[in-house]
Amino acid sequence: MDNNGYRLLLPEGTLDYFIISDVKESASEIVIYLEEKNEVPKEYAGMKVESKGFYEPVVVQDFPIRGKKLFLNVRRRRWVVKDENRYVSRDWKLIAGGSRMTHEFASFLKELY
Repeated sequence: MDNNGYRLLLPEGTLDYFIISDVKESASEIVIYLEEKNEVPKEYAGMKVESKGFYEPVVVQDFPIRGKKLFLNVRRRRWVVKDENRYVSRDWKLIAGGSRMTHEFASFLKELY
């Protein structure tokens, strides 16, 4: 399935950090599945960091489109800093201040963790 057209339904800047992994559409709703890209956050770029999968997905309800409910199923990635043996994730407070991502979506993401 070509998910490229669904990018238009996402908050601005979302695809800077996420990929559309799947889309499920029914007569009453659209669910867009987003996975955070495996790109180490800038603040950990000089460290030995390894991806360790994802946190549990969170579902965000967005504005309806053409009478269908729109849901974003968001999977945030986590990494382990090998030398320190601690888990880290992207700092959404930094992203909200310096990106094109909508303030509302970035605020939602930073409140998750």
